Amino acid sequence: MKLRGVVSLLAVTLGMVLCDLVQRFLIGPLVWLIPSSRKRVLGAWMQAMAWLTSRPMVFLGGASIAPPPQVPFESGVLIIMNHQSLLDIPMVCTSVRGGYPLIVTRKRYRRWIPLISHMIRLYQYPVVDPTANRRDALGMTDNLSEVARTAEVPVAIFPEGTRTKDGNIGRFKKAGLRRILQARAWKVYVLVGDGFWKYAKFKNFLSGINEMNGEVAFVSELEWNDPTLDPDPFIGEVRKQMVAGLAQMRGESVA
Repeated sequence: MKLRGVVSLLAVTLGMVLCDLVQRFLIGPLVWLIPSSRKRVLGAWMQAMAWLTSRPMVFLGGASIAPPPQVPFESGVLIIMNHQSLLDIPMVCTSVRGGYPLIVTRKRYRRWIPLISHMIRLYQYPVVDPTANRRDALGMTDNLSEVARTAEVPVAIFPEGTRTKDGNIGRFKKAGLRRILQARAWKVYVLVGDGFWKYAKFKNFLSGINEMNGEVAFVSELEWNDPTLDPDPFIGEVRKQMVAGLAQMRGESVA
């Protein structure tokens, strides 16, 4: 089935290139000229991009990817999800009903990646850099706090910070999530994805795309009402729920 993997990969790549051109020369100028259209245009464009960069894997590659649960497109919504592969990005985007989230993203992705790098700048994603010196890191976390405090759309974060090789819930890098929780009150949607991690590498994607059975499940909706509280116990509870949610998806028992 390697041919199906190659065809679907080529289709996704072509889709990204075309989307990059449309985004640079049509979408970007449009929201600059008509600022009042920003949320409406960027929301529709995000949903289109997520579809174009994921559905060819189903139609051409034979993968099974279930639609994700839906989250409201409104201020004060925080999405917390685990990270298994690059497919998590279109999945968390399509989870926002008719809109888009601000995704906490690594700084290195702002350059040289077709579609993605320009998208980070256009959508004004907050960026972090684990390798930054203390001064730069402080500037980025301060910006993250400000973005979280003022965001008029949902904010999404993958607190593991990187993809896990075995698909299990990895150790959380808490600094970014702490800053977000300390910025304001939130309605927190906890999601867990599974079935994507086996195909994170190109060789596995090409040879086994037709066997992919990916889905994102709703774990819980939590209220974070007091930003002055220590966020660590709340973060620990979120991770505990994600571990239990993943085990339930896999039909495993939770100790």
